[in-house]
Amino acid sequence: MSGSPLTRNNQALAGKTILVTRARQQAGQLSEKLRALGAEVVEIPTIGVAPPESYAELDRALGNLSQYQWLIATSANGVTALACRLELLGVGVGDFGHLKVAAVGSATAQALLEMGLEVAVTPTEYVAESLLEALGDQVCGQRVLLARAAVARDVIPDELRARGATVDVVDAYRTVIPGDSVTMIRTIFGPGGRPPDVATFTSSSTVTNFLDLLREAGVARPESMRAVSIGPITSRTLREYGWEPVTEGDPHDLEGLVEAAVRALG
Repeated sequence: MSGSPLTRNNQALAGKTILVTRARQQAGQLSEKLRALGAEVVEIPTIGVAPPESYAELDRALGNLSQYQWLIATSANGVTALACRLELLGVGVGDFGHLKVAAVGSATAQALLEMGLEVAVTPTEYVAESLLEALGDQVCGQRVLLARAAVARDVIPDELRARGATVDVVDAYRTVIPGDSVTMIRTIFGPGGRPPDVATFTSSSTVTNFLDLLREAGVARPESMRAVSIGPITSRTLREYGWEPVTEGDPHDLEGLVEAAVRALG
């Protein structure tokens, strides 16, 4: 963005410490952007990715792709899990050729492209409501395969069904809290530790899991550490826990989140 804090000052976060709570395999991109602006980054993954309790529904869907007209992916984690399962089952990307593909957010779209799938719909904002707006009535009368985490909001499938779509929701993966993160929490937030200036949150799960980790570690949330959210859903979750975010990303993506961190610490 022209004239943004990032273009005016390429060391806008010098001397500041920022907590990144994304999954270990996803933290790098955000951390690199923050370090490029001079920040010291502390990574404590609050989300780990594990196989679903059962692959039965996913395997059934992948074995009958001809019945679907749309594939919707809601996260890069889901795309990675999907790609791994396809390889194991011997299902080729060519079997998706007849499908229209929608992605929630640019990172998910990029993961789909790297998998070899052309993305027909990507919303301007990384929220379910924005995807629904972008889809409009295109799914009316269509059969949709929605591959996602085992526990997720039902906004997308509920609304698509209300618009006349048949939606099959299948678990591609489930999220877990990494066990070693408790030790990291105790080290950083316990006696003698130095809490970060800002904590960044990219989903409601990162908020919930971070606070669960604090409780498990037996340490309190530092009042001095401010919260920065990627968007309105994550902000709402923070507020539900009594933690008012100082600002949120605009747009609701990693670039917007980094600029929000700059605003919070500016």
